[in-house]
Amino acid sequence: MKHGQISSKELSEFIRERATIEEAYSRSMTKLAKTASNCSQLGTFAPMWDVFKQSTEKLAACHMELVRKLQELIKEVQKYVEEQAKNHKKTKEEVASTLEAVQNIQSVSQALQKSKENYISKTLEQERMRKEGATQKDLDKAGLKVKKATETYKSYVEKYATAKTEFEQRMTETSQKFQGIEEEHVLRMQEIIHSYCQSVEETHIQIGEGQEEFVKNMENTSVESLIQKLAESKGTGKERPVGLSLCCDVLKSVNNRIFVCGVFCVFLQNVPQLDEEGFCIRPENSFYSSSDSEDEDEPRKFHVQIKPVQTNNGTHQHKATIDELKASIGNISLSPTPAVRDASHQHAVTNYSLCFTTFILFYLSSNSRLSNNDLLSLDPFGPTSTGSSSSLPHSSVPPPNRPTTPLGTATIIPPPRPLSRPKLPAGKLTGINEAGRPFSPSKMSNSSPPPAAPLARAESSSSLSSNTSLSTSNTPTVGTSRGPSPVTLASLDALPIAVAFTESVNAYFKGADPSKCIVKITGDMTLSFPSGIIKIFTSSPSPAVLSFKLSNTSRLEQIMPNQQLLHSDSSQSDTNTKDFWLNMPALTAYLRKSSEQNPAASYYNVDILKYQVCSNGIQSTPLNLVVYWKCTSSTTDLRVDYRYNPEAMQPPAALTNVQVLVPVSGDVTNMQSIPNAIWNAEQSKSLWKLSDISDKSENEGSGSLRAKFELSDGPSIPATLAVQFFSEGSLLSGVDVELVGSGYRLSLNKKRFATGRYMADC
Repeated sequence: MKHGQISSKELSEFIRERATIEEAYSRSMTKLAKTASNCSQLGTFAPMWDVFKQSTEKLAACHMELVRKLQELIKEVQKYVEEQAKNHKKTKEEVASTLEAVQNIQSVSQALQKSKENYISKTLEQERMRKEGATQKDLDKAGLKVKKATETYKSYVEKYATAKTEFEQRMTETSQKFQGIEEEHVLRMQEIIHSYCQSVEETHIQIGEGQEEFVKNMENTSVESLIQKLAESKGTGKERPVGLSLCCDVLKSVNNRIFVCGVFCVFLQNVPQLDEEGFCIRPENSFYSSSDSEDEDEPRKFHVQIKPVQTNNGTHQHKATIDELKASIGNISLSPTPAVRDASHQHAVTNYSLCFTTFILFYLSSNSRLSNNDLLSLDPFGPTSTGSSSSLPHSSVPPPNRPTTPLGTATIIPPPRPLSRPKLPAGKLTGINEAGRPFSPSKMSNSSPPPAAPLARAESSSSLSSNTSLSTSNTPTVGTSRGPSPVTLASLDALPIAVAFTESVNAYFKGADPSKCIVKITGDMTLSFPSGIIKIFTSSPSPAVLSFKLSNTSRLEQIMPNQQLLHSDSSQSDTNTKDFWLNMPALTAYLRKSSEQNPAASYYNVDILKYQVCSNGIQSTPLNLVVYWKCTSSTTDLRVDYRYNPEAMQPPAALTNVQVLVPVSGDVTNMQSIPNAIWNAEQSKSLWKLSDISDKSENEGSGSLRAKFELSDGPSIPATLAVQFFSEGSLLSGVDVELVGSGYRLSLNKKRFATGRYMADC
C-alpha cells in the first residue's frame, strides 16, 4: 500500500514533466511562427511564409492543447492521491483487530514453546530419578511437577488452537481487503494511463491533420499563382498612364531634392508641364534637350547633398520644424489641370501626392515616438544635469508603452495649502508663486484599499537580509543569509519556508498636471529555504510538492514565473488568485548545487517569479511631486512640493530614507535652503535628506523643499530632480501568498518596496 502511494505521486510528477516539455515546445513553435511572419514580404516567395506561419501556429496550438489536457489529468491524479491516502488511513483502522490477532498468536506461540520445553524437562527428570533408584517421596514430588507441566502444556495447546483459528480468519479477511485495494489501485492507474495515452494520441492525430493541410497548401501553390499574386500586389494598373500633372506649393520648392528619414527616401523629380491637350512640354535649356550626337543611353547624374544633423539645443527648434511640416501638409493640394485624358492619369497624380504626404507623416511620427521614449532616459545622478541614457532597473518584465493612460481630469481636485508650511524671512527666498498646485488626486471614500493580511511571525530574521543602501538605479535585493539557523528540522515536522516580495516603483512627474505622470511598477518574489531542508529533500524519494496561492493577482498586469522551477494552471477562472507549484526534482537539484557552491550558508534564496503591476497614473505613486523653477541671470529659486499618498500602498506604511537630489547649473556660489540641504560643488547638485514620511507626519505627509541659489554664470537650466526612498512591511500591488497543502509552513512573509527611477520635471 505504501508503494502504491509512491507510485501515484511519481506518475503525477512524470505527467507534469511531460506537460512542461510540451509547453516549452509549444512556446518555441509560437516563437518560430513569429519569426516566419517577420521574414521578407518582398518577392514571389512572400506568400509561402503565410503558409509556414499558419502551419506552425496550428502545431503550437496542438501541443498547448495537450498541455491543458495533461494539467487536467494531473488534477485527477492529485485527487486520487488524496483519496488513496484517506482510504489507506481508513483501512488501517479497520484492520486493527487483525493486528491484535497477530500479536495474540505471537505471544501464545512463545508461551506454548516454553511450556513444551518445561514439560519435556520435567518428564526427563522423572525418568532419570526412577533409573537412579530415588526414594518414593522424591518420585512423588517429581510426578507432581510432571503433572503440573502437562496441564500447563495442554492449556497452551488449546489456547494456540483458538488463537490460530482467529488469526487465520482475520488474516484471510485482511489479505482479501488489501488485495481489493491493490486491484482498485492498479485499475485507477490504468485509467489514468489510458487517459494519458488518449490525450497524446489525439494530439498526434491533430498534428497529422495539420501536416496534411500544410502539404496540400504547398502543393496547391503553383508558380503561376505566386507570379500572379506578385503582379496584383505590386502592379499600378493594367493601362499605361498618358501623363502626369501635379501642382503643389511644397513640391515646387523641393524639386530635385532627396528627403531621407531613416530608411525612408522619396525622390521628387522635376514635374513636366503639360500643354492644353495634356502632352509634355520640354523646358528650354534643360537636361532633357539633346543633340543628335549625344549618347541617349548615358545615365543621368544627380547631385545629392545631405546636411548633417543639427544639434538640438532645446525644444523650440524641434517644435518649429514639426509645425512647418504640419503646415506643409495642410498646403498640399492638387491644382486644377487641363483636360485629363483618362482616369488612370488622375489616379497617378493622386498617388504621387499621397506618397509625399505619407513621408511627412512618417517623419512626424518618428520624431514624436523619439520624444516620448526619451522621457525616462534622463539620469539625474549622472555626471551632467541632463544625465545619461542608462536603463531602468533590470527586470524580466517588458516595459509598458509610454505614456500610461492619463487620469480623468474630473477626479483631480487641488489640495488646500498646508496651514503650517514654513515661511522664510523676507528677502531670502522670493519670486516663487505660492498659489495652490493641483498635483495630487483627491482622497475618495470608496477607494480605500482593503486591509492586507498581517505578516507572519518571523521565526528567523536572517533568512531574508535587508539592503538599506539603495540607489536610484537598483532595487533592494534578497541575498544569501548568514548566521546559524534557529530552525531545527525533523522529518515529520512541517518544513519552514520564508517568502519575500520586493517591488520597484518608477515614476516621472511632469509639471503640476497629474495626467502627465508616467508610472511603472515591477516586483519579484523570492523563496528562502533553510540548509537543513536539502538533506530531507535528497533523502526522500518523493518529497511533498510545495504549492502556494497568490491573491490579489487581478492588480498584476503580467506574471513571469521561473519556468525551470515553477508551474501554474493556466485554466483558472478566478482572476484574483493564481495557483503555483514547484518542480521538486529541479528545486532539489538547484538547492544541492547552491549548497555545494556555498556550504557554510544557513539559508538559500530562490527567485521564483517576477511581475508587473497595473498602474493608475499618479494614484499609484506613494509620493506625489511637483517642482517649480524661477531662473534669472544671477539667482535661481527652487521649490519642490511633495505629498504622501497612503492609498497607493497595501497597507499604508512610512517612507524611510527619503532623499531628494537636484542638479543646478550656472556655477552656484551660495545656497540657502529650508530645510537644510547639502551642496556638492563638484557635481553641482543639492541633496535633501528627510526623516520618515507617513500620514502621521506633519501636515499628513505634505510639505515643501525650498532653496535659493546665487549664480556667477547664470541663468540655470531647469533640470530633472530624482528622489529615492523605501518602505518595509508594505507593497504597492497588495499581492499576498498562502501555502496550499501540507508539509510546509510559512515562517516569514517579508514585504518591501523602493524607488527605481523616481523623477520630476517642471
